Amino acid sequence: MAEKPTHPWLASLAWPGAPLAIASAVLFGASTPLAKLLLGGGISPWLLAGVLYLGSGVGLAIVHTARRFTGIGPVEASLTRADLPWLGLVVLTGGAIGPVLLMIGLSTTPASSAALLLNLEGLATMAIAWLVFRENVDRRLLLGAFAILAGAVLISWQGGPHVVSGGGFGPGALAIAGACLAWGIDNNLTRRLSRADPVQIALIKGLVAGGVNLALALALGARLPPLAPLAGAAVVGFFGYGVSLVLFVLGLRFLGAARTGAYFSSAPFIGAILALLIFREPLTARLVAAGGLMALGLYLHLTEAHLHTHDHEALDHTHSHVHDAHHRHDHAAGDPPGEPHSHAHHHAPLRHRHAHYPDLHHRHGHGRPQA
Repeated sequence: MAEKPTHPWLASLAWPGAPLAIASAVLFGASTPLAKLLLGGGISPWLLAGVLYLGSGVGLAIVHTARRFTGIGPVEASLTRADLPWLGLVVLTGGAIGPVLLMIGLSTTPASSAALLLNLEGLATMAIAWLVFRENVDRRLLLGAFAILAGAVLISWQGGPHVVSGGGFGPGALAIAGACLAWGIDNNLTRRLSRADPVQIALIKGLVAGGVNLALALALGARLPPLAPLAGAAVVGFFGYGVSLVLFVLGLRFLGAARTGAYFSSAPFIGAILALLIFREPLTARLVAAGGLMALGLYLHLTEAHLHTHDHEALDHTHSHVHDAHHRHDHAAGDPPGEPHSHAHHHAPLRHRHAHYPDLHHRHGHGRPQA
């Protein structure tokens, strides 16, 4: 079965995955200067991390409960028993190991070095996606990804001690690098769950990560702040961590881990722009250069044209869908009406040609690297 190619720009535009991933980066990037404001109010960094995660988990739990009782909201497939091992690994790596390693690293690492090291998360996400999970990559994607990462490194540079000086590769720096590796693993494992309800995934991760960090902070002597900054941190966590993660999971569903991770690496630039407005920081040549690098990287990714004849193997799964070219299946008597809807369905083997990304239905191998 062959499909007529669309206009190159429309065929290459990663819709809706790219806007979802960029929106996720905007929310997370905005949370950084807002968290800085909260730290200025005397909240312990470790306690703040716990409240941010817990705010995301509690807020999304309210959304999830309201959605179930009212029936308002998108139709999504629930997590299943087969998802639990993957979910457990996601919570362990991204909700427990990552935050704890980060706090250990921050306790002995200069802020400038820590900011640069945190950009390793994007690199780890892309490297694992390409080398372990074999997502397709070409020279254009590599150039775009490294342009975005270069912009993130540039905007994160704050002067002061260099990462490799003053014991920069000591236990603190290694702990931060370990945290980034844990989050890179987390992002790729979450890709395996991206067919399921992203709100359900994010609320579980938020509750566990929040509980772990809050308990550790209180055990180490941190004290709860007054109600106003506590509520402010919870709201920032709901949007900057919770809603952002929901959008990130949806991005994984449509784009795969490597491309979503590349878009998400623009978050430091978003935070820097917002800091200009909140803290009246000067517009510097470094910020302009970082923005140019990220714009180049986003352009290269948004204009990607990955189009070739490919085979779909037989597949049975459950997720939210409409009846597009990949969902021309029969329905049983109990299947829900209307679109989009979610039910177990079968994909028959199919061969066709169209522009695509490594989404739920295009995680196939490639004969050779695409030029």
